[in-house]
Amino acid sequence: MDVGAGMGRAVLLAAEMPFKAVVGVELHPGLAAIARKNLTVWRKASRARAPMKLICGDAVEFDWPVGPCMAFLFNPFEATVMRRFAKALKKSFKGRSGQLELLYVNNEQEWVLEAQAGFERQFLGQVPRSRADAIADYKIMANQPEGEYASSNWEDCSIWRFVG
Repeated sequence: MDVGAGMGRAVLLAAEMPFKAVVGVELHPGLAAIARKNLTVWRKASRARAPMKLICGDAVEFDWPVGPCMAFLFNPFEATVMRRFAKALKKSFKGRSGQLELLYVNNEQEWVLEAQAGFERQFLGQVPRSRADAIADYKIMANQPEGEYASSNWEDCSIWRFVG
């Protein structure tokens, strides 16, 4: 699951892997519409190995499937929503220890997971960015009026497991 899927890039890339299914959840209707169009293009290009779908909705209210799940987060929330999301995960995965992994990139709100009992960090470090990511970031930063964002050759990342 891509939490805060935006235009769907992580969904597209994950669908190239042999997952059972790939789901993106995006709250903003405009971004969700763009993501759906991108998923259609990916399917037509025969790049998807896994079924994929995009849900326009609140990730806090997402109904998680039974079985092991992986969630990708590229810093989708500020602290208030991240706390709500972590509590919802705990409720959804109660009694399902080890069935949820969180890959958290640009992990600015990681302290929220640290404060929640039941989450165990598996990894913390810097992951090198790909050339494609560097190019995409450069294009975004070139359009920022006040230099709001910075870029580096890595992303701060962590991986978490829900252990109950």
